[in-house]
Amino acid sequence: MKIGQKRTALAVRTVVALLFVLGVLPPVPPALRAQDGGSGGASPAVDPSFLQGLEFRLVGPYRGGRSVAVVGDPQNKLVFYFGGTGGGVWKTEDAGWTWANISDGYFKTGSVGAIAVAQSNPNIIYVGMGESCIRGNNSHGDGVYKSTDGGKTWTKMGLDPTRHIARIRIHPGNPELVYVAALGDAWGPNPDRGVYRSKDGGRTWDKVLFRDNESGAIDLSLDATNPNVLYASLLEIQRYPWGLRSGGDGSGLFKSTNGGDAWTEITRNPGLPTGTNRGRIGVAVSPVNAQRVWAIIDAENRQKGVYRSDDAGATWQRVSDHGSLTQRPWYYHHIYADTKDPETVYVLNTGLW
Repeated sequence: MKIGQKRTALAVRTVVALLFVLGVLPPVPPALRAQDGGSGGASPAVDPSFLQGLEFRLVGPYRGGRSVAVVGDPQNKLVFYFGGTGGGVWKTEDAGWTWANISDGYFKTGSVGAIAVAQSNPNIIYVGMGESCIRGNNSHGDGVYKSTDGGKTWTKMGLDPTRHIARIRIHPGNPELVYVAALGDAWGPNPDRGVYRSKDGGRTWDKVLFRDNESGAIDLSLDATNPNVLYASLLEIQRYPWGLRSGGDGSGLFKSTNGGDAWTEITRNPGLPTGTNRGRIGVAVSPVNAQRVWAIIDAENRQKGVYRSDDAGATWQRVSDHGSLTQRPWYYHHIYADTKDPETVYVLNTGLW
């Protein structure tokens, strides 16, 4: 297998894994799609024995390089979007059978770091540019774009200097209230790092969480039962022409209980790794049980692993130190809480766990 083919395969596997994490069944065959009308309604009953032979498969497309941004329409189970790290935004309306690029002609850069679809109005989509998993061949972005018609047209919404955007979260009931986790410039000190908030649909932005010019926001999770509660992680990181520095005093975990107006650092709460040299932290609050928060943490002294809190971040315990979950922690460390079962959590690394 050639290098380009390997990268394409890895990108597509990532897309497939994220579709699975989001709770989507494999693509609907045309016959069933015809019965369903393609509208996202209830599918015909299927004999469970038929599902035992299902396996993961490529859903394409063979464009855009790898992907770190995938999201589904909360109302139409056949509609998904993904952003390539060098190929813009793509959309499928038939659960992956066909894809179309929807950003060409609107976006000024091609690297996509984050996508979010408004739960209250799926026609509203926010896209953050610039891959935040900063490989040696990463490409920067130029801020945030927004669509109000399901991706048919796009408007630039600022934050150009953020360069690399890691995550976007939208208030579940108010699509005008949106949060952006910006890593900032991968190649040097940058004051435009941190968590940003807009209360007017992206027309204006306020920086609500910032530590220093070398530590940017790498993950952001919103409590579905109380959107005033947010968890954010910062990462101190810099790329050099000859290598990478990841981790340091600037990395940490933070919590807000008032919609981002104020933040409390919880990095040193009981049960979390000790020491000062922390790396990348992925964080996810369970949408089923708001007291349960998951984090996957890169730390020194063999303290890295998956941590769980059962009291909304006040105390923690490490529940796994499995090495396969923490490979290349500066690059991966993606963690997702199951949408129906508080006991189930997913980690995306070189595989889906």
